[in-house]
Amino acid sequence: MSSVSCASSQNLSTQTDFKVLFNGKDFTGWYTYQREPEPTSCVTGLKMEDDKYVEPIGLNRDPLGVFTVVKLDGESVIRISGETFGILVSDKEFENYHLSLEFKWGEKKYPPRENSKRDSGILYHSFGSEGSRGGVWMKSVECQIQEGDVGDLWCVDGTIAKVNVVKEENGKPKYDPSGSLQTFDSRGERYCPKSIDYEKPIGEWNRVDIYTYGDESIHLVNGQINMHVKGMKYFVDQKLKPLTKGKIQLQSEGSEVFYRNIRIKPISKMLDL
Repeated sequence: MSSVSCASSQNLSTQTDFKVLFNGKDFTGWYTYQREPEPTSCVTGLKMEDDKYVEPIGLNRDPLGVFTVVKLDGESVIRISGETFGILVSDKEFENYHLSLEFKWGEKKYPPRENSKRDSGILYHSFGSEGSRGGVWMKSVECQIQEGDVGDLWCVDGTIAKVNVVKEENGKPKYDPSGSLQTFDSRGERYCPKSIDYEKPIGEWNRVDIYTYGDESIHLVNGQINMHVKGMKYFVDQKLKPLTKGKIQLQSEGSEVFYRNIRIKPISKMLDL
């Protein structure tokens, strides 16, 4: 199984080369979008039918304080409460880069996922309109941030990717660099589990690195590779085109989560495996 240490994963990006995407003060360089809240939330001014909200909160409105900057572990971090499904989106698109960030789970969970795994996600190569999928997400490729599943691949609304996989005993695919290449398509089988769970226990910070160059990407969790995505594409007028760039989305999906040290750096080649 392919793996690299935290130190060797820096062979394309030194600490001083990164551009900081979160300034520690506010959301300069980012914007928010939130779908309709759950009935358990109280948001005035939104249309309701049958005791359910049927109108999204929308762009850059945050009446519930879902996205905030707080002090944690002695520094300023992003808190995403999870109370509504929403996204924190980079203003800019990025191409051929190394994205690095850290996350840590909080305590709170909200409907409809109050009894589910803690969940968030990094959606990269994001494009199109907010709300395209599930009333909230943009078209994209996802590096899953979920308890026990960090590094999984999801193809979101009109994207396609290939992964080398082996079949588990239940017949489902799982990333393995020695396996055969399988296509994952947002219109059908759009989910591929990572190889190994490298997540630390709840309460500890985890580092996630995404290298993307051309139509490939690699996910690292705490310095270990557990997903290699190839041949990323998207549909335009029923035709497939290479997917090589886009915005970055951080998900609010029913669970409290914190993010810090969000940085990015251009790269000139893919990480050596």
